[in-house]
Amino acid sequence: MAPIKLKQSPNSAANSVASSTEARILVRETLRISANLASAPPADSVSPTFSLAESQARKLGIVENQFIDSSLRLICCEEIDGRRWNYVADNEPSGRSKNGSIRAVCLQTPQAPFEEMMSFIRSYVVPEGFPDSVTPSYVPYMTWRALKHFFGGAMGVFTTQTLLSSVGVARNKATPGAIAINWILKDGAGRVGKMIFARQGKKFDYDLKQLRFAGDLLMELGAGVELATAAAPHLFLPLACAANVAKNVGAVTSTSTRTPIYKAFAKGENIGDVTAKGECVGNIADLLGTGLSITISKRNPSLVATFGLLSCGYVFSSYQEVRSVVLHTLNRARFNVAVESFLKTGRVPSLQKGNLNERILSFPWLKESPVVLGPRFKDAFQDAGSYLAIEPMFDREKYIVTYNHTKGKVYALLKDQAKSDDILKAAFHAHVLLHFIRSSSGGKNSSRKQGDAFSNSVPTTTNLEAPIAASCKMVSASYEIFKSQASEQGWVMAESLLNPGRARLCHR
Repeated sequence: MAPIKLKQSPNSAANSVASSTEARILVRETLRISANLASAPPADSVSPTFSLAESQARKLGIVENQFIDSSLRLICCEEIDGRRWNYVADNEPSGRSKNGSIRAVCLQTPQAPFEEMMSFIRSYVVPEGFPDSVTPSYVPYMTWRALKHFFGGAMGVFTTQTLLSSVGVARNKATPGAIAINWILKDGAGRVGKMIFARQGKKFDYDLKQLRFAGDLLMELGAGVELATAAAPHLFLPLACAANVAKNVGAVTSTSTRTPIYKAFAKGENIGDVTAKGECVGNIADLLGTGLSITISKRNPSLVATFGLLSCGYVFSSYQEVRSVVLHTLNRARFNVAVESFLKTGRVPSLQKGNLNERILSFPWLKESPVVLGPRFKDAFQDAGSYLAIEPMFDREKYIVTYNHTKGKVYALLKDQAKSDDILKAAFHAHVLLHFIRSSSGGKNSSRKQGDAFSNSVPTTTNLEAPIAASCKMVSASYEIFKSQASEQGWVMAESLLNPGRARLCHR
């Protein structure tokens, strides 16, 4: 049968030459359209075909409203996740489209089974729009999180097995009711510990990384105590209660710090999607670890060696997980890193460098910081003379900074008119004064064992005015520069994250 000639518009005649690649695409599209129309009665016995000139015209945006001498009409084009679709409809002899005749024609070959499977898996483990929908630190964080949950799931099998075995050994003369009461008391003690630790409140915001890692260490401690019930089954109840308290406290820290971490990864309003996919990854890794541990437990391995290996993997993964988080806010630890870098190099560190240098093993409740923000007056001054000597230097400020040589700490006292920026400036000034004092002492405070030598070399009450006056000059000249550089690097400064004390100096 001779092919049907299609009429060409004047605009398409100028573009009648096409490459061999475009010709192959045209043939493939024509065959697909013919296959879709094979099940329906055609308007005539000829399959619709498209000229290369019309294909070029479509690319240039000069598509005809109707394919001439054809029963097929192109309605619109659509793209879903990189795959393109054409919607076409059958025409009646009068030129109108038939009702319900719209069909979708895929312009790409179907995905391979492996690609289909990978696409299905990605829909469960990565947020929609990945990687553009999350920050670059999302991938290393989720990698270490998955490893941590893998080791945690593996340990859960051995701890549960040990607890059940201990209950069985301890119930020689116990009734089932007594056993149930012991188990309920164990769980109840854990819930009480969870409620008590929840009073930490805002510490979950400004000491996020430190508390998160400390919570994981408590989870490990609880698992170790649970395993100890195998050695002392007659002490099952007190040991199990202590273990459950530790594990529930760790669970509180994990739950409370989860949202701020996921919020740091989300770009835009997709924190729910990031959270859901992150929890899914953790659950998958936990199940894999549980399955592997069940297989290993059937061979009766050494409980101590197995726990030691899994525990090391869990703690290391937890440390790397927390360390890989890149937060934009400046809490006390990151503020200290930023100010120290600024005083030594004249530059505020980037987000990645500042977070990488943050000290993770510094637990908030130990209060080892050499700078105290918002203390009480009696903690900063031991005599009236030192206060009266330095007070005139801070007449124009909403704070007073001093150094207590007996305690080896810098104190930044806040006045009752102090606002958010005043508190930030007080913290900056305190670090500047500490830098001056450490420089003048020749770095003898680098070790805690040299505390006495440091106390003898730092300024005392009589000669404290000189370093404080020098720090005031430096702060007035460099504080605005520090703020500007911090903003350029993407840091967000807020006084609430520095956790200042509640004491304020009032007017006399």
